[in-house]
Amino acid sequence: MNLLLLEDGDFVAEDHVRLSGRRLKHLLEVHRAEAGDSLRVGRVDGLMGRGQLISLDSEHAELSVQLDQPPPAKLPLTLLLALPRPKMLRRVLQTVSSMGVPRLVLLNSYRVEKSFWQTPFLEPAAIHEQLILGLEQARDTVLPEVIIEKRFKPFVEDQLAAISTGTLGLVGHPGDYPACPRAVEQPVTLAIGPEGGWIPYEVEKLQEAGLQPVQLGARILRVETAVTALLARLY
Repeated sequence: MNLLLLEDGDFVAEDHVRLSGRRLKHLLEVHRAEAGDSLRVGRVDGLMGRGQLISLDSEHAELSVQLDQPPPAKLPLTLLLALPRPKMLRRVLQTVSSMGVPRLVLLNSYRVEKSFWQTPFLEPAAIHEQLILGLEQARDTVLPEVIIEKRFKPFVEDQLAAISTGTLGLVGHPGDYPACPRAVEQPVTLAIGPEGGWIPYEVEKLQEAGLQPVQLGARILRVETAVTALLARLY
């Protein structure tokens, strides 16, 4: 935890917070914090700053906080991601959050197993938990927007063109395609498929919506690795 994130419900006064649960346990067992310590803090979807521990015991931690610093800028990116398998989804959500992606669309694909959509990791509270962990790692406070689209064709035909207008539209896909560009200086709409890649029909539909296929070379990467590699190359 590189940033202690504060929720609205933690505030008992404008500059005073009381914590319990996971964050208290982290302060006690990892930080080995003591009263008087100064910590990096931030308010979810708000400013960052410093917090000073007033008191700390096995039940609660109380801090006085001063929030006066903006969070880091987000990437100019919309990421479309075929829904990964549940265990990978948790890691991908943390990665997306920590790397500064502002909007994530979890999308269906022919190769996405139907059972994946039943996972409890898609519950709003579970998504929120993983995004928070990513923000804590990266010292950010602003939660990405996560949109769930269970129907590929209607989304791509009816919504994607409007999303990608004015951006560089890309489809990460192995094959005989141009290499993914480096260090772009414009907004990007990026679509990354499931393990095994998009099927040809899906690539065609994404192209019709204005996204062009690009590749990272001959190696086939796991989804979580492809997300990191493509974002690092683009930005």
